[in-house]
Amino acid sequence: MKRISTFLLAVVMLFAMSACSTEPSTQDTSKPSNETSGSADTMPSASDQTQGNVSDNFVLIKGGTFEMGSPDTEAWRSNDETQHTVTVSGFYMSIYELTQAEYREITGENPSSFSGDDLPVENISWLDAVLYCNARSEKENLTPVYTVDGQNVTWDRGANGYRLPTEAEWEYACRAGTTTPFNTENSISAEEANYYGHYPYEIEDNYFSQGNLSTKPGEYRQTTVAVNSFSPNKWGLYNMHGNVGEWVWDYYGDYSIEAQTDPTGAEGGTLRVYRGGGWNDFAKNMRSAYRATLAEDKGSFNIGIRLVRNAVAGNGSVISAGTQYTGGDGSKVLIAFFSWGGNTKGIAEEIQSQTGADLFEIELVHPYSNDYNTVLNEAQRDQNAQARPEIKNHVENMEQYDTIILGYPNWWASIPMPIASFLEEYDFTGKTIIPFCSHGGGRFGQSLTAITKLAPDAAMGEALSIHYSGGSSLSSDVSEWLETNGIK
Repeated sequence: MKRISTFLLAVVMLFAMSACSTEPSTQDTSKPSNETSGSADTMPSASDQTQGNVSDNFVLIKGGTFEMGSPDTEAWRSNDETQHTVTVSGFYMSIYELTQAEYREITGENPSSFSGDDLPVENISWLDAVLYCNARSEKENLTPVYTVDGQNVTWDRGANGYRLPTEAEWEYACRAGTTTPFNTENSISAEEANYYGHYPYEIEDNYFSQGNLSTKPGEYRQTTVAVNSFSPNKWGLYNMHGNVGEWVWDYYGDYSIEAQTDPTGAEGGTLRVYRGGGWNDFAKNMRSAYRATLAEDKGSFNIGIRLVRNAVAGNGSVISAGTQYTGGDGSKVLIAFFSWGGNTKGIAEEIQSQTGADLFEIELVHPYSNDYNTVLNEAQRDQNAQARPEIKNHVENMEQYDTIILGYPNWWASIPMPIASFLEEYDFTGKTIIPFCSHGGGRFGQSLTAITKLAPDAAMGEALSIHYSGGSSLSSDVSEWLETNGIK
């Protein structure tokens, strides 16, 4: 069973293919010069720096100005990537994602789904990441950056300890002076990054005409790889695209269209941002501008961290006041699902048989084609346009339900657009949404991010991915998952 225990799983699609595991690609331990295409701040002298000794695994990222977000012409961009001018001050960033060995040395634990000292730690929440930063700072006699008071976290910008990058710092470092979708220019191959290599950039538009692709389908490794795998970007940073997504400081929210200096994101919210995409993401979700989200107390086997430290002491502090939704008590449950080939419907019926919950199938005024090849194009068309297909039927008295078990096939590494129509029709504030997904080999893709963005005021339960129809283990897999969510 593909189940999330205490962490939300990361994720892929109904039509994804099976693939084989491979060894990491080539290493390049060189540290190229750090030059920007924008205006660059003059870096502080040694006497001005607050850090003292900085590990050899950290590189000084010179401050500068860049265009954050994506242009309207970038393929498969999201509406939350509005381009705006941002200036960042210089900072030190780890050239590698944090390893399991490093995490275990400080915490004594290793929550990762894949085991290996040189593999990136994953399955840690944003809050876990903050606590790790403080613990490592204290061990190395540095001033901890964060003060944690329940769901409120205060960032002391003058402290010299370890911290998470801001979203702006992360994108600036990832781009390394580039303005293209990836820091490898217009596309990225499975020989350059660890991702769902069967689905390179713009495959959605060229599924039946792959000769048009600038990067052809490649390997899908189905696991993380060593943090020093592949070549670094031109500023010496490894795996900024792929392997694991990386938590950043910011709450998710709309960008300001005004020019900003050292922005720190929304003042509050329910979702934190992570960047870069991971081993089971399509290329489109690894773009330099792509923004993924998850609740700060959730983790995934697709999300890790990369540490930064100040180059010079900052001023003041940033207080993030989170809003945590606990959802309902599960006393009234609705199973709502959209199904195309019948796999999702079969899973929904199994859930209904074990819970006795109400069952609601999302049906369209204009249904998709029954032909597989045709529906591939239709699904791609609707997703690219962010269409909202009209739903034929409607839930009566949605307010009576505390918990919505939401099912769908994973189409093109995200939700089918009828699910978006459904989520926008009702108010889910204070409710709990528990997703389940049928897939062909890739789990959830970025479907959980899509759900959280559409229903940010709902609590998210532990999600379940089922390979096609689930086979002989379906009943036991569903039973265990329901118990995890407190439904049984």
